Amino acid sequence: MSTLPFYEPVAGDFAAVNQLILDQLHSRVPLVEKIGHYIISAGGKRLRPLVVLLSARACGADSSEQHSLAAIIEFLHTATLLHDDVVDTSDLRRGRSTANALWGNAPSVLVGDFLYSRAFEMMVALGNMQVMQILANATNVIAEGEVLQLSKVRDANTDEATYMEVIRSKTAMLFEAASHSAAVLAGAKADQVEALREFGDALGIAFQLMDDLLDYSGDAAEMGKNVGDDLAEGKPTLPLIYTMRHGTEEQAALVRQAIQKGGTEDITPIREAVTASGALDYTARLAQQHADRAIALLDTLPASEYRDALEQLARFAVKRSF
Repeated sequence: MSTLPFYEPVAGDFAAVNQLILDQLHSRVPLVEKIGHYIISAGGKRLRPLVVLLSARACGADSSEQHSLAAIIEFLHTATLLHDDVVDTSDLRRGRSTANALWGNAPSVLVGDFLYSRAFEMMVALGNMQVMQILANATNVIAEGEVLQLSKVRDANTDEATYMEVIRSKTAMLFEAASHSAAVLAGAKADQVEALREFGDALGIAFQLMDDLLDYSGDAAEMGKNVGDDLAEGKPTLPLIYTMRHGTEEQAALVRQAIQKGGTEDITPIREAVTASGALDYTARLAQQHADRAIALLDTLPASEYRDALEQLARFAVKRSF
């Protein structure tokens, strides 16, 4: 993580946020702390708290409030991961066993609830009503996105517009909430607040599009999850939707059947089909368009190393292999 240049301008802030996260995991119930520490220590890229810190600093913030906000965003994200893994019956995340694989579904869901409620306790302590409004709305939209995605599992008739609604709700919403609330907390001007809100949305969409592309072109060891996970769960993501709409009849039939039955026994021919149909190229182009939109929105901010880092992050979103 530390080798990526866009973390460097907020390295000190990051250390403070990590300590705050550990401090806020305290519970009188040992299993809550055990599961909380396990999933938090899995690390990941911590991109959402990074977006908070860079956005706040780019708007001139210089207080410990941004550390609290970054920790809140990470708790909200971690809670959704715990719930997600139960819903998807996933057994691998970031290259190691999921909490539900180790402790079972019930403790995972309940610790997810604990992290949500701890995040809201911390929001109350921040005492900024507009920030609370942004984050409360975001958690609502994310939950709706989860249910919408669930309702489309094994539905081969899912169209691109519905898919975009799912990823905007499920993934982009928390990126948007991170950059938006950070700008509000920093007391930024109205046009900067709006630009950063839209930046988070564009960045989140670019990121999810690349995730869905890597599900068919990535390397399992590098990604820390199983290639073809979405297919195994019967999720109609953009590479599959495009292949069904624009591939040959044979390619479309293969993908349709795979979505309807789930599983990964057809993963090799499907990877070949999504590549041959141009679906991966199309997904990559769309991701690039959103990354470009994110970068253009940063023009509203004054020049700084933090703004530069946000731009580097947008470029990384579409150039990464994990």
